[in-house]
Amino acid sequence: MTPHRSYSAPRWLRNPHLQSALSSMPMRRAGGLRALARTGAVTTEHIVDAGDGVRLFGLHSAVPWREPKGLVLLLHGWEGSADSGYMRHTAAHLLGSGFDVFRLNFRDHGDTHHLNEGLFHSCRLAEVVHAAKWVSEKFPTRAFLGAGYSLGGNFILRLALAAPDAGIPLLHAAAVCPAVDPSAVMHALETGNGLYHWYFMKKWRSSLRKKRLLFPDQHDFDDAVLSRDMRGLTRWLVERHTQMGDVEEYFSGYAVAGGRLSGLAIPVSVLAAADDPIIPVDTLKALQLPAHSTLEIAEHGGHCGFIEGPGLRGFAERWVSARLEAAI
Repeated sequence: MTPHRSYSAPRWLRNPHLQSALSSMPMRRAGGLRALARTGAVTTEHIVDAGDGVRLFGLHSAVPWREPKGLVLLLHGWEGSADSGYMRHTAAHLLGSGFDVFRLNFRDHGDTHHLNEGLFHSCRLAEVVHAAKWVSEKFPTRAFLGAGYSLGGNFILRLALAAPDAGIPLLHAAAVCPAVDPSAVMHALETGNGLYHWYFMKKWRSSLRKKRLLFPDQHDFDDAVLSRDMRGLTRWLVERHTQMGDVEEYFSGYAVAGGRLSGLAIPVSVLAAADDPIIPVDTLKALQLPAHSTLEIAEHGGHCGFIEGPGLRGFAERWVSARLEAAI
């Protein structure tokens, strides 16, 4: 499979760090909220049964006066939420294209730390699969589709693998800058621009502090644990809160790199940027996707950026909508 390019950044937006930063700016988040309001959609809150007593939180948006083309499950990135800017903009674009949308929060994301005692980690695929089935049954439509960004892109690809056996009627999945090789992502965060390591660690430590405050008997770790770097804190998480032997086994537990997607029965579309400072492009080029699936690598775009101009609208939300609409 030969990757091809579909996004061309304006000259002033060809810096990957600028692209990545603009994507998560508060004004883009606010713009996404305004875009959602313009759709006329009604958004309702839901506690999702994710199996084994796990509860997740999600937002269902639908335009009440029309029959939807289908329902799209949207998954956010690590330490993002259902209300991240890219989630709001993508939801608004999908709603404008005739879809209903369900934005799901992962465990311990979006101020949902109180819903479950156990900590989030990236190998908790089973609860996301269970949640996806709950959503598809709760809101039946003509077509059930999915999309995700970054770690959410990783989860949506794994959901596509798991869906047939789980009885989930997933028709197509779209992934933007998916973290396909977690070990390589960790290396990029350790050796690249230190702002990304600082940003994610600040958010992760804040999340863990919330958990400790809510469940002090379950989570009695001290500030010395929180002072560790990303690899050290990940090692602690793996040793204390998973059944895995070490960090590399944990990374392998949610990797979709190389040929792990070659047996996909459900078509997927992947959008990536060659200059992504977090997701090494070589890991995406090495993906072995079946013939019914596509990979698009833009020269620029940063990490989940693909910003098109000063209005901070992004190509990615249009791309997700176009790929999913073409699948029905």
